[in-house]
Amino acid sequence: MEYQTPTSAEEAAGLLSREGAHVLAGGTDLLVKLRAGAVAPRLVVDLKSVPRLRGIEHDAKGWRIGAATTCAEIGEHAALGAAWPGVVEALQLIGSTQIQGRATIGGNLCNASPAADSVPALIAAGALCEIVGTGGQREMAVEHIITGPGRNALETGEFILGFRLPDVPDRASDAYLRLIPRTEMDIAVVGAGISLALDAQGVCTRARVALGAVAATPLLVGDAAAALIGTRVDDAALEALDAAASAACKPINDKRGTVAYRVKVAGVLARRAAQIAFERAKNRA
Repeated sequence: MEYQTPTSAEEAAGLLSREGAHVLAGGTDLLVKLRAGAVAPRLVVDLKSVPRLRGIEHDAKGWRIGAATTCAEIGEHAALGAAWPGVVEALQLIGSTQIQGRATIGGNLCNASPAADSVPALIAAGALCEIVGTGGQREMAVEHIITGPGRNALETGEFILGFRLPDVPDRASDAYLRLIPRTEMDIAVVGAGISLALDAQGVCTRARVALGAVAATPLLVGDAAAALIGTRVDDAALEALDAAASAACKPINDKRGTVAYRVKVAGVLARRAAQIAFERAKNRA
């Protein structure tokens, strides 16, 4: 097995174009797969020395997070946490303290688990991925990256360089909630991310609702968002949101939960996340 540490995006893309190449960012997924014999890479490409792959910046376009930025680094960034608390909360739920120090935001997405905690929160936030490959650079919305369990939309030689989050206006915020069988360090039975914006009268003018672990890919649920828009996120709106979130689910039975349980929990979590996001938005006047 060969190991390479490219120092430019172009070099990294070229190495990843080789047959049998695997990305190493935090390594929390790759090392587990190696030990289990699930993968046998001919080439491991460590991306951490590629410029702009790590770090958190704010500029005229909003927020930018390098794809190899760790969950711990993101969790410790006070300004990002104030702007996008739901996104930061989701990343802080990934694994243990030790895992937090290694696991990366890009790795959590590209591993393509339908139950990945960061993904519904990023989708709800409207995050975009900066993708680099041998053909140049392109952008793609997070909701289009995962194409199935363990599969993503990146082409051979491509990798995610960073994530873009927009600035958050006054009276807008987000939240993420999940349900797990244990108190911590478990895989989500259901995850729900919601972002919304309010006008001066407290009426919801924009919303995005995303669900995880209830289908083969994370879901952006337009009907659930529509249930909130034009309302003051009152009981009737929350009931409609609950129903729309549950109706969008296409889960499976597994050891963490049944189809019926996941469908029910999706509506409950969406309702609770919306209430949290609504209260946060009211306090951002």
